[in-house]
Amino acid sequence: MSTFPKVESDPGVQRQVLADHPDMMMVSFSFQKAAEGKLHSHPHVQSTYVKSGAFKFFLDGEEFEVGSGDSFVIPANAEHGCVCLAPGELIDCFTPRRDDFL
Repeated sequence: MSTFPKVESDPGVQRQVLADHPDMMMVSFSFQKAAEGKLHSHPHVQSTYVKSGAFKFFLDGEEFEVGSGDSFVIPANAEHGCVCLAPGELIDCFTPRRDDFL
């Protein structure tokens, strides 16, 4: 069980660190329908697992939809973001750890 607080990262989006180590971090993002993860980039490699819901993702100019059980990797420094099509949760792993989330 995570001892980290839930934080609103964007309107309709809650973030909670689930586990962390200097080399890796696991984070839950819970989305309400139509909530957006704004376009951004970071130097961390990110893997995303769709625990529930449906999302439209934008990754370096490409668009694709994902749903429960899907997963993919976002390379370091790639511009990415999403729109929630059906309420759900994403589990993201970052390497190295996102110190800005602590």
